[in-house]
Amino acid sequence: MRVDFYQLTKDSAEQVLPQIARNTLKAGERLLVVSDDAAQLKRTSEALWTRLPDTFLANGHAADPHADRQPILLSSEVAPANGAKFMALADGVWRDGDFARVFLLFPPDRIDDARGCWRMLGQREGVERRYWRQDGGKWVEGP
Repeated sequence: MRVDFYQLTKDSAEQVLPQIARNTLKAGERLLVVSDDAAQLKRTSEALWTRLPDTFLANGHAADPHADRQPILLSSEVAPANGAKFMALADGVWRDGDFARVFLLFPPDRIDDARGCWRMLGQREGVERRYWRQDGGKWVEGP
């Protein structure tokens, strides 16, 4: 499993998720977006439909009918009814699951939690960790 840590210093999770979602779909995968914050999930859904120019990213909530058909599924639980192998943790809270790739998006006030998660995952076999930070308008990999 690959885990990408995204430290949000300029943009919110809702602003970053459309690009992650688009890249996920381009890779032929489905995405599960998880957050305990219902308002954040609503903002994320709106951003997926409107954030990227000339693009809308179809999505739905796990509680809605036909959740299994959604390429991007929004949920408060790690339950990929859509068969997603990629998961984005929009609220910065780590959750275990059987995924090929996980995106952990966290704001500066959750950096201690992210560091603890980094250390915990470093002790697991088969986990590749990467850290991303914003540098101006770009994401750069780094320490």
